[in-house]
Amino acid sequence: MATKPLARATAQTPPAFACGNLLIGGALRGAERGATFDVVDPSSGAAFARVPDASESDLDDAVAAAGAAFPAWAAAPWAARCDAFAEAAALLEARRDEFADALTREQGKPLRAAQHEIDACVAGFRGAYRRDEPLLRPRATHESATHRYEVHDVPRGVVAAITPWNFPMLMLKNKLLEACVSGNTIVLKPSPHTPLTTTMFAAIAGDAFPPGVVNVLPGSDALGAALAAHRDVATVSFTGSVATGKAIAAAAAPALKRVVLELGGNDPALVLPDADLEAAAPAIFRAAMLNSGQVCVAVKRAYVHASRHDELVDRLAALAAKARVGDGLARGVQYGPLNNAAQRDRVRALVDDAVAAGGAVAAGGDAYAGEDGFFYAPTIVAGVADGARLVDEEQFGPALPVVSYDDVDDAVGRCNASDFGLSASVWTSDVDRGYEVANRLEAGTVAVNQHMAGHDTLPFGGFKHSGLGREGGREIGLREYTEYRSCVVPR
Repeated sequence: MATKPLARATAQTPPAFACGNLLIGGALRGAERGATFDVVDPSSGAAFARVPDASESDLDDAVAAAGAAFPAWAAAPWAARCDAFAEAAALLEARRDEFADALTREQGKPLRAAQHEIDACVAGFRGAYRRDEPLLRPRATHESATHRYEVHDVPRGVVAAITPWNFPMLMLKNKLLEACVSGNTIVLKPSPHTPLTTTMFAAIAGDAFPPGVVNVLPGSDALGAALAAHRDVATVSFTGSVATGKAIAAAAAPALKRVVLELGGNDPALVLPDADLEAAAPAIFRAAMLNSGQVCVAVKRAYVHASRHDELVDRLAALAAKARVGDGLARGVQYGPLNNAAQRDRVRALVDDAVAAGGAVAAGGDAYAGEDGFFYAPTIVAGVADGARLVDEEQFGPALPVVSYDDVDDAVGRCNASDFGLSASVWTSDVDRGYEVANRLEAGTVAVNQHMAGHDTLPFGGFKHSGLGREGGREIGLREYTEYRSCVVPR
């Protein structure tokens, strides 16, 4: 294990980014009174850019602009909406490298991962919905000799979309697509930790969409709460922590706003006694450490039969020891820093608690204490049990507890004994057995011999405290942003 994270190949100070913009009613502008706030590079802990700090007056303007644009956009043909997204895809693709560089600087992820995130946005904007395949056409449910009975999908109005700091552009793409293809208008509010790429996207949205359809509003967490509670917002879509999701649901409740909440996960990987660990260990490690563990569906805890515990720990520890950690813009880096100091400190505290409870660090730990930036080494903790915070809570970082069990039925119960239910996986040489066990796990997505599995045709979301509603799944995701209207027509 390196004692110091890999640094950029050059010692030159990176160029400062220009201040981004609000987008309100099709116009790029600064915040009221010119207020701005810093964007911090998590690899250095230093500010490298500034973006507008929107006020509640700016918020009122953005919501009013979205409301004014809604009737015409809701009435626009499906093909016209798809064409606007195709234009956004072309504009984003032309600036792909610029966006990827900014994404690495503000979020911390390796440049290759940032490039993949931008590419996924381009692909989604361009191809998730086809202009010649409208998915929200009126559907006849019954026809009699005298009447036709139909169901229509009706857009609701203004959507407030609040995105997280782990995948700021990917989550922007998901929410923007489903909200606006279905005929709503939107106000996008990025995390204050990663606002830069969203404010850069404001210029693209201003060119690709009619004025007011897409509005961009960076600012503090308090601004997000005010947006969620705004009287003229019809739907709130939020991805982030359970605590914030509950606060948003409470803010939306008095007006009976609809909410789509994609919250946390404490996702188990259940390793059966017959699992092929040579194949399973690298796959579990990748699924635990992707984006330095800052993924809602990452493996957060591994349950392995006692007879295979030490072997799995040894294999995972060897992978952790070889991991290349450093500045996301440095050559050869596999894992960047945590996005912010608070998250780094939380991971540190959870690992310390696990060790105090009898666990042992098999690899990693706080190897980079005292270094600049918010680094924490990929960490494997063995001999830890249910009840330790590292097992029971979502760490959202590169620290994986390995927990042993003796009976598969008991292990299933322990996997399910959580307030979370986002994703889970089963690892075995017997796929039929794995399928049976996987479907006993309380999670929105389950998989056999893989983790973070999914497809555009599958809806994404969770059970219990992992959220409300679903994203993706084509029509399913779109209908989270519409109302059903029943229509009875004489023949």
